[in-house]
Amino acid sequence: MSTATIHPRAFVDPTAEISEGSNVGAFAYVGPGARIGADCDIRAHAVIEGPGVTLGDRNIVWGGAVIGGAPQDVSYHGELVTCVIGSDNEFRENVTVHRGTKKGGGITRIGSGNLLMVGAHVAHDCDVGSHTILSNNVMLAGHVVIEDRAIMSGGSAMHHFGTVGTMAYIGGLSRLLRDAPPYMVTEGNPPRVAKVNSIGLQRNGLADDSIRTLQTAFRYLFRRRHATWQDAFAALDQDGVRSSEIERLRTFFVDVAHGKKGRAREADRDGGNGHAPTSDSGTSSV
Repeated sequence: MSTATIHPRAFVDPTAEISEGSNVGAFAYVGPGARIGADCDIRAHAVIEGPGVTLGDRNIVWGGAVIGGAPQDVSYHGELVTCVIGSDNEFRENVTVHRGTKKGGGITRIGSGNLLMVGAHVAHDCDVGSHTILSNNVMLAGHVVIEDRAIMSGGSAMHHFGTVGTMAYIGGLSRLLRDAPPYMVTEGNPPRVAKVNSIGLQRNGLADDSIRTLQTAFRYLFRRRHATWQDAFAALDQDGVRSSEIERLRTFFVDVAHGKKGRAREADRDGGNGHAPTSDSGTSSV
């Protein structure tokens, strides 16, 4: 059974826990109370803050990355808040991931199998799923949700409380102020839903029939054949166009309509109860 390898010029707080097989490189910093799983590679000049920061197994953290830094929020006054990260993630140079805030639930979450490229930023209280890609200089404001297998291209940014749906693709330099629907390519400034993310769906194993059904739904929902998204789904139902992915899209539109400003999660902002109606009745949610 191997033990952790810690470079003599690294600093590891005595209260930190580093599991077997992990490596901590020269001038790396592992703060008090941090917990690092097995077979992780904390490379030279990387920073793992603490307390409340947990990494699973086989994570790679490159130089200059700061994982678990204090939240950039004026409400934060030193409370014990956390950052919990799964396994098999790679955090490239200068990535920053901040802990949660008390008002936001106190936790920032990142799942497993993610790639965060150079300079990507995950703010306080974000919830990043698994098998996502955040490309160079992607910026996530606080309380953002990135669902499984979504991809955000370089320099794109999401407004706080926004959601990027599963298997969505966000074009480079896009400025997202509203939720981005699953399975679709969203791009531009102002952003628009451009097409179905066919290549991404194929890579994630969706059958050709499912992709063609989503392409039909795209024309109903985003080519403005119908006055409202409700009318578009009613037409899809009438024409017998159905699939589990279309039901997921329907749920997305319902949630956004119950939110505020095109963001489903805004309904619960600041501990609010219930749902506030949106004034946007158009068919496009972004």
